[in-house]
Amino acid sequence: MSPVPFAIGVGLSRGWTEFRQSLVKIDEHIFNVITAGVILIVLYFQRDNAIDGTSVPLATLALAGVVGMMVAWSTITGAAFVVALEREDGTLLRTKAAPFGVVGYLTGQVVRIPLNTAVSILWILVPGLFLFDELASTGIAGWMTLLWVFALGLLATLPIGMTLGGIASNPRVVGQTLFLVNGGLIAISGIFYPISALPGWLHPIAEMFPFYWLGLGMRSALLPDAAAAVELSGSWRHVDTVGVLGAWAVAGLVLAPVVLRRMARRESGATVAAAKLRAAQRAG
Repeated sequence: MSPVPFAIGVGLSRGWTEFRQSLVKIDEHIFNVITAGVILIVLYFQRDNAIDGTSVPLATLALAGVVGMMVAWSTITGAAFVVALEREDGTLLRTKAAPFGVVGYLTGQVVRIPLNTAVSILWILVPGLFLFDELASTGIAGWMTLLWVFALGLLATLPIGMTLGGIASNPRVVGQTLFLVNGGLIAISGIFYPISALPGWLHPIAEMFPFYWLGLGMRSALLPDAAAAVELSGSWRHVDTVGVLGAWAVAGLVLAPVVLRRMARRESGATVAAAKLRAAQRAG
């Protein structure tokens, strides 16, 4: 067998194995469960507040937006943090020692991270179906829309996360920087409240990034058509969603391999040792 297909096969198996192992590690799910619980409780007490000019509860709009937000947050932050961490602890160097080991490593991440993201979304979406009637009434077309938005969102955001992990100096920088940047983008992207209520000069900024379009796509999947009245231009803008997320996907798929190949070439025993020393100094 050619070494590249073999490495990809190993990566697929590794990614699936790591995902299955994560399912039985309760401590890894505690944060997601607590976060989902807090969001659901807050939104449940807002269920009687409707969006201005419609009969759609504000809580339902926010919950659909949160589902879209979690795709971008989990994949960008998760991929960036894992790549940066495993550069620092020597995992990437060890995979580099095998023929096309980096290909297998990245394939494993491409399997594991989206599956973990899907589980994180289910923690909030499944209870939401029982708490909010509008979500429970979503039809086949809505669920199909959710699937293609989810898939395209992964293509748009996962390469971003891997690229950022490849250029970050250490995992702490990744966590702190992305928390601030992603938090700011979420605040202006209409995730928790219609973006049309925000100042107009923020709209084009939000429309440049995946958070807005993932939130909009998920709202189009899970909310009735009447809710589109509070969106920009009063429609779900599926063509624009495909265009912007598709552009991010193409840019990421072109840039990420270049950055990650350069990162892998620079890895050596000396660089890993230096990274571990810096990590020990930060901990001390």
